[in-house]
Amino acid sequence: MAKRGTYTGVLTFLAMSLCLIPIAYADDATPIPENKAQVASWFQENVKPLSARQGALDPALEAAESNVTIIKMRSDGSGDFKTINEAIQSIPTDNMKRVIISLTGGIYKEKIKIDRTKPFVTFFGDANDMPVLDFNGDATQFGTVNSATLIVESDYFNAVNIKIVNSAIRPNGGEGQQAVALRIGGDKASFYNCKLIGFQDTLCDDKGRHFFKDCYIEGTVDFIFGSGKSIYLNTELHVIPGDSMAMITAQAGGTKEEDEGFSIVHCTVTGSGGIAYLGRAWMAYPKVTFSFTEMSDVVNKEGWSNNKNSNNDNTVIFGEYKNIGPGADPAGRAKFVKQLTDGEVQPYISLGYISGSSWLLPPTTI
Repeated sequence: MAKRGTYTGVLTFLAMSLCLIPIAYADDATPIPENKAQVASWFQENVKPLSARQGALDPALEAAESNVTIIKMRSDGSGDFKTINEAIQSIPTDNMKRVIISLTGGIYKEKIKIDRTKPFVTFFGDANDMPVLDFNGDATQFGTVNSATLIVESDYFNAVNIKIVNSAIRPNGGEGQQAVALRIGGDKASFYNCKLIGFQDTLCDDKGRHFFKDCYIEGTVDFIFGSGKSIYLNTELHVIPGDSMAMITAQAGGTKEEDEGFSIVHCTVTGSGGIAYLGRAWMAYPKVTFSFTEMSDVVNKEGWSNNKNSNNDNTVIFGEYKNIGPGADPAGRAKFVKQLTDGEVQPYISLGYISGSSWLLPPTTI
């Protein structure tokens, strides 16, 4: 039989271990309200600042946010560094504090990469004079996922008031013309009031948990694609006219067990002409839901594509819930699309979908 001191030691160890586990934030499961006018107050209540969340966030994140460095950049090269890449290179490997790269308005002509060893980076711009990150690169030069103007592989990335553009030419059906504006492959990343501009494959939502709010994303084919697990809230998804067919999402979903998917909530789908599908089955198990979203007549009546493979009909998870507008009519939808019930939609319309209570913070301010 173990001695009493042993039990005491075990209890002490367990107590110390529990202190290292983020406290569950009570509002993680609070659903996003159906009334769009209430979304702002819902966000304020459920994504409170660090000062109100001590002990509720990831410990590493709390530590990083309490130790902030600001790097000031200008598009003419007269800031703390001449280029954004130089600023990133100045961040130490295995960085453990928040580094805010503050960008004044103007165009930054660079291909930018933040590797996985440099977490806790923020790109911050002025909403009234939004900085533009612009590069012209396509799949012929770099491969699709590496064609991105901005590649982020590190965790806890944050962008506020940033415009990211891939200025490669519009694809005309040739090979290698995919051109990504942003590839986000780190975990626990947030984007507020950002604009992503491209044609085919504009946003590679590559992997990890992400949150997009008050953003604008435009494109033609598969312009949101990848294996990420993300919420898109109050964001405009604009289908650029001119093609006979467009695909908004191409969520990867290679197996049933993979924990990934796109939840699109209180967004607007804009454009015209009935050319767009909300998503296609790039792989066998894509997971995409649209909830409380306003859809213009740009959306094709079928709404979704099985990618010309009827075997995908039994494996896709394509769901819709209380969407509005001429493109949201459930009549005529493809047979494999699910009109979600009140109960079925719940996992997709709360921060619990991306475990947001432990890492999501309001937009950065300086």
